[in-house]
Amino acid sequence: MKVTFLGTGTSQGVPIIACDCDVCNSEDLKDKRLRSSIMIEEGEDLFVIDTGPDFRQQMLRENVQNLTAVIYTHEHKDHLGGMDDLRAFNFMLKKDINLYATQRVQKALKNDFHYAFADFKYPGVPLVNLVTIDKNPFTINQTKLIPIEVMHHKLPVLGFRIGDFAYITDANYISEKEKKKLKGVKTLVLNALRKKEHISHFNLKEAIDLMNEIKPEKGYFTHISHQLGTHADVSKELPKFVELGYDGLKIEV
Repeated sequence: MKVTFLGTGTSQGVPIIACDCDVCNSEDLKDKRLRSSIMIEEGEDLFVIDTGPDFRQQMLRENVQNLTAVIYTHEHKDHLGGMDDLRAFNFMLKKDINLYATQRVQKALKNDFHYAFADFKYPGVPLVNLVTIDKNPFTINQTKLIPIEVMHHKLPVLGFRIGDFAYITDANYISEKEKKKLKGVKTLVLNALRKKEHISHFNLKEAIDLMNEIKPEKGYFTHISHQLGTHADVSKELPKFVELGYDGLKIEV
């Protein structure tokens, strides 16, 4: 299975215009972070977890020609704001796209993109099918996904385990019950917003502590804010088995 980091950034703590700081002044492409999302290729299937506002740019950059389904973690705009651009896949693939989401996330999609769910659709709107998921495992074709419920302050968010790989974003708490779903995971992607504590995200220390607790063979951090620092500087502070993710990173799991 191949995993591509479509984006590793976040709107949280990012200036609207460039400022005179190390991240903005960096010429390292690893410091240019679009909104967090990953792409999973398993056999003939290609899945995307979350369609943030940068979805179109990410698909063009990776030259994506196929899309089996989209899976949503939660309803915040930086994770579903690019759903409208699924219409390009409708046109290319001549099919509707299945969206796997909780009922709460479906409600947000219907509110934000009401025209895609109208009884009488305007020509050219994205054509999608909503598939309801919850905390129970589900299968898309031959791929089994195990949802992991994490807390984003008071908002439940879903992470996902696929085989020995797990992806968790927008979390600051994971219950002991849900942590059991991570037992034996070999590759873990986890959010690490910044160094200072935050009300709804793991900071760098908390993320490192959780990595040391779960003990995957390999760990990656994502959902990185402008405030965390440059890729080169932060990498010096990480355990040997953990890396800072970056846009375009491809791994085999």
